[in-house]
Amino acid sequence: MELGYALSSEEHPPADLVRYAREAEEAGFAFALISDHFHPWTDTQGQSPFVWSVIGAIAEATDRLRLGTGVTCPTIRIHPAILAQAAATSAALMDGRFFLGVGTGEELNEHVTGARWPGAEERLEMLEEAIWVMRRLWQGDLVTHHGRFFEVDRARIYSLPDEPPAIAVAAAGEQAAELAGKMGDALITTAPDGDLVSAFERAGGNDKPRYGQLTVCYATSEREAIETAHSWWPNAAMGGQLGQELALPLHYEQAAELVTLQDVAESVICGPDPERHRKAIDEFDEAGFDHVYIHQVGPDQESFFRFARSELALATR
Repeated sequence: MELGYALSSEEHPPADLVRYAREAEEAGFAFALISDHFHPWTDTQGQSPFVWSVIGAIAEATDRLRLGTGVTCPTIRIHPAILAQAAATSAALMDGRFFLGVGTGEELNEHVTGARWPGAEERLEMLEEAIWVMRRLWQGDLVTHHGRFFEVDRARIYSLPDEPPAIAVAAAGEQAAELAGKMGDALITTAPDGDLVSAFERAGGNDKPRYGQLTVCYATSEREAIETAHSWWPNAAMGGQLGQELALPLHYEQAAELVTLQDVAESVICGPDPERHRKAIDEFDEAGFDHVYIHQVGPDQESFFRFARSELALATR
């Protein structure tokens, strides 16, 4: 099991994200995933820098940390040809330490150009074609593509890494997990769901990495952690398809009015008890994951790094 760190673009300014990436490396985390949003989930979170600029700065600020997008949507807000170029540049800067995490996106981020927000099945089909387009461009050839969803007209990427970046596919359901197994180089998800791992394996993911995101809020008391998580990350307790279908942070703020402290306490590992954090990591292990990346909710990242160094045995797990 490798442990990683979640760089939450929705909560932190760009310079802080770069600093936290460096501190995660120093703390012993092997990798990190950085979220790619146009909007935060709520106005309280209050940030959303352009992730590709931040990745360039992290490439210079770190030496060993592997970094992936967690995740980017290569279908609506940004054309897959442009993201193929961005990912190729990031991989070249990081000399093999970068991978591209992709998913079907959320209306929160993808509606901003005025494009239509498709249904879930169509978005998955779009993602499959986008992955094909990006891999084709990473071969360095002049590419023309007339697809169902995307057009590419005589495009060639000149600045390429020695090896194309791996593509990790995010999945919350069986169809997406099957796409990850068939088309992706890894699986990303946010719960220790063994059924998703099984679907991923059946579709060809047997020997491919599985990344699970664990959301926690470390604080000196459980009560303080619950209150912080409730204020900063109430969306953790919003189930179902809500996370894909609302257009504005205001809408999530309104939905958050229905989220109680208890709801958040049941959705986020809160407090200073290291056994609760270790048990949550072990649940991913038991479900078949080999990578867990931890999202510390709220502004206090420094205390979490100290806790992780002393209690999570980063170098030996």
